[in-house]
Amino acid sequence: MSSPSESSLLTLAPVVPVVVVSDLAHAVPVARALVAGGLPVIELTLRTPVALDAIRAIASEVPDITVGAGTVTSPALAAAAAEAGAQFLVSPGATPALLAGMRDTGLPFLPGTATVSEALAALEAGCTELKFFPAEASGGAAYLGSLASVVPAARFCPTGGITAASAPSYLSLANVGCVGGSWITPASALAAGDWDRVSALAAEAAQLG
Repeated sequence: MSSPSESSLLTLAPVVPVVVVSDLAHAVPVARALVAGGLPVIELTLRTPVALDAIRAIASEVPDITVGAGTVTSPALAAAAAEAGAQFLVSPGATPALLAGMRDTGLPFLPGTATVSEALAALEAGCTELKFFPAEASGGAAYLGSLASVVPAARFCPTGGITAASAPSYLSLANVGCVGGSWITPASALAAGDWDRVSALAAEAAQLG
């Protein structure tokens, strides 16, 4: 499984499934269900005690998916995610130390931004592919679209509150390469082991591009 280059992070899929795995047994099946539905990428959030082990399991057992780590909030988490087998990193925000820590892993990464100043700071640090978070709470597609003329060098993956209904309004923007969404892997489907539902939602999302 080859690692994505930084320039390709925003083109892996129109929708990057943002997944919270609380039960390690769900990690591999949910990854396989996403691949079956046509979304060969997953962002596993580092919000649960099993998240790093889930990344490790997926990286080992599902070679057809590109696995990333989300909610990277410290250099230590960035290093741990890389050691577990993550192929890219996503942070909810960015500080100089966090940017340096993610860069030190050698992995491509999307630093989180929510304002023009944060986007400018990320650009100054050499990052042109950014996460826009929390997207809906920070002004939504209308706000993000207005940034295109102000920070034309930046391209975004908006995440946070986006749904199947609102995703197209983001994907139509010139400065958006993909969106992140949790609707593809609802907690109820994971709890029930309803992998067919996950695959069906993934197939619908794959058509948004």
